Amino acid sequence: MNKDKPIERKEYLKPLSREHHHGLLLCWKIRTGFAKGVSPERIKAYADWFYKTYLISHFEAEEKYVFPVLGKENELIIKAVDDHRQLTGLFSDNEDIENSLKKIQTKLEDHIRFEERILFNEIQNSATEEEVELMQKIHSIEKFTENTSDEFWNT
Repeated sequence: MNKDKPIERKEYLKPLSREHHHGLLLCWKIRTGFAKGVSPERIKAYADWFYKTYLISHFEAEEKYVFPVLGKENELIIKAVDDHRQLTGLFSDNEDIENSLKKIQTKLEDHIRFEERILFNEIQNSATEEEVELMQKIHSIEKFTENTSDEFWNT
């Protein structure tokens, strides 16, 4: 397998993959904010907005409609759900904001790469026609709308 060749993503998973792209951009924004000396509170405000606006519903859609394809006992699904729980905990941490943001940046990036490179390939190989139809119906394509109230990554 050529590692440079892009992964062929089935149409029914493309909306989730597009959302993953925005998640990777969040990681980049966190990293860039720290590199530019932006206060953790400013970065956290944006990260919280992103989590509430996009990530919660993304996690819910994956867990309700995509992960059942492999079953809750599957080791890949167990890992993915555990990642979601860890990330939710990190977004909820308001005590050590800087440390939590750095962990979010690393954990979210690793999680997205895991889903894109491993988990979604297994889903594509295992989904029945009925499961594919369900995933196509439930996941509406929402256009990403950026929060421009504080573009700290551009300062």
